[in-house]
Formats: sequence, C-alpha cells, structure tokens
Amino acid sequence: MVTILVTEDDANIRRLIKEHLMIEGYRVLESKDGADALHVMEHHHIDLLITDVMMPSMNGLELTRDLRGAGYEFPILLITALETLSDKKQGFSSGGDDYMVKPVDMEEMVLRVAALLRRAKIASSNILEIGKTVLNQEQLTISTGEKVFELPAKEFKLLYKLLSHPRKIFTRQQLMDEIWGYDVQSIDRTVDVHIKRLREKLSGFEDFEIITVRGLGYKAEKRGFS
Repeated sequence: MVTILVTEDDANIRRLIKEHLMIEGYRVLESKDGADALHVMEHHHIDLLITDVMMPSMNGLELTRDLRGAGYEFPILLITALETLSDKKQGFSSGGDDYMVKPVDMEEMVLRVAALLRRAKIASSNILEIGKTVLNQEQLTISTGEKVFELPAKEFKLLYKLLSHPRKIFTRQQLMDEIWGYDVQSIDRTVDVHIKRLREKLSGFEDFEIITVRGLGYKAEKRGFS
C-alpha cells in the first residue's frame, strides 16, 4: 500500500485531504509542521509528501530543501495560499515536484497524486525481493521461509538502501545523511553499530551479505543467484 504523509498546520484541511486520499486506497500519515514531519519519517517509510508551505516552526519550503539535501527522492506536492509566479518558482527550486494553490480542489489533488506516483514508478506493494528473502517497507519486516523479523526503522532503512542497489558502495557519510540526517547526536560510528546489529540478527539469511569495503563504507551482494 502506498503511504502518503500530509503536513498541514490546519487540522481541518489536513483531515479533509486525508479523507479523500483514504477513499482512493492510500495509507495516510499526518504531521502539523515540518519538524513534526521529520519525526514521523524517523519511524515510517513514505512514498509521497503533501505539504503546506506556510507553517510555523519549519515551513514547507525548508522541509523540502532539507529532504532533497539529504537525498530523499520521493515526490513532493506543495500546497500554498500564495500564487504568484515567483512563489511557484521558489517552490519548484526548493525541490518540489508539483504545486497547488488554496483552496485545493480535492479531485484535482487526487489526480495529481496519482500522476506523481506514476512518474516516480512507485510500487504499491512496497516489496523488495532478494531470492527467497522479502523486505516489506510498510511492515518494516524481512522474511525468508517461515522466519519473519520486524526491524527497527533505521535498521530497516539501512538494509533496504543497501539491498536496493546491490554491489553499490555507500560511504558512511552517504548513509548517515540519508538515514540519520536529522539526528544531531549521530556520529560516524552509528552506521557501524547498526551494520553489526543487522549482521547478528540476519546471520541465518543466505540470499545476501553485507560487505565492509575498507576505507570506504558498505555494500550488499546477492548470493547464489545472478
């Protein structure tokens, strides 16, 4: 199921958007501002973000810039009461993929969401298969045969990132920026600790292995099949 995060400080508008998206079969999460949105994303995988621009704390443009700077590539639909060309340019230059002006036509919004998801080639199942191993983004689980493990969000994101790009080397900094980018207490060794935990938990999984590339970082390689 596709998961959409709606970030809007007006609770009534947020609820209205959520209701229309749920009718279309989407799973919908909510946040009241940019800072709250980052907190939600610490614990949940999302496929698309709908965010208001004018919000207290961290606004939609700041949120979008930070997400793009950290390497997040999911589609972002900006919603705002501002409609001048310069406002729209600012929205797109921050990294937004589409732009709607309030009051939002809900039917049009649903169509735009579907189009953004198609362009991003989002798989509604959120499933990654490596041999007999299955990773489920919605449930944060990894399974093979009858063995099923639910992983903490950051461990799952780290594993999913590596397995989504077999044999690609990721530096510790790249992984830190994408997965721990907003945790100011994180240090470089955090990646090493999480890799160690994954190796311990998944030692019985035979379809892949996580390899340390000395002096660079980590990569995942498939085993036993091409």
